[in-house]
Amino acid sequence: MTQSVPMTREGHQRLQEELKKLIREERPKVVQDIAEARGHGDLSENAEYDAAKERQGFIEGRIQEINDKLSRAQVINPAELDTDKVVFGARVTLFDVDSGNEVTYQIVGEDEADLKFGKISVTSPVGKALIGHKLDDEVTVKIPSGLKTYEVIDIKYE
Repeated sequence: MTQSVPMTREGHQRLQEELKKLIREERPKVVQDIAEARGHGDLSENAEYDAAKERQGFIEGRIQEINDKLSRAQVINPAELDTDKVVFGARVTLFDVDSGNEVTYQIVGEDEADLKFGKISVTSPVGKALIGHKLDDEVTVKIPSGLKTYEVIDIKYE
């Protein structure tokens, strides 16, 4: 049984755009680079050829990976969710009990996670710990530096 890959609409769209770029731009360019490097003669000592072949392998692998994820994608629109619990797609504001700081995270798929933009993976320790909790719940998360306690102070689905 294949496991679905949860993602937001934005994450799904970003993967589709990356796939288009790889197929339309990167793949033809690397094929051209390989042909050009072949023209330089002896392939056994041709660093340009080796580099281009390695790049081609990376591009083809990434195309396969994206195709696989898109074929198993379960696109979730947080705005359509009607729940009072933290679920995939939620934008959750937490009060850090230890430091007194507030932090807001959106729980997204693995490919979309980017801490700089407040997006954490549903499979991350904090993401996993938050799932299923409600407003005003205290959540203790095991992180590399120990235990961290948060209070859920806001949950939004946008």
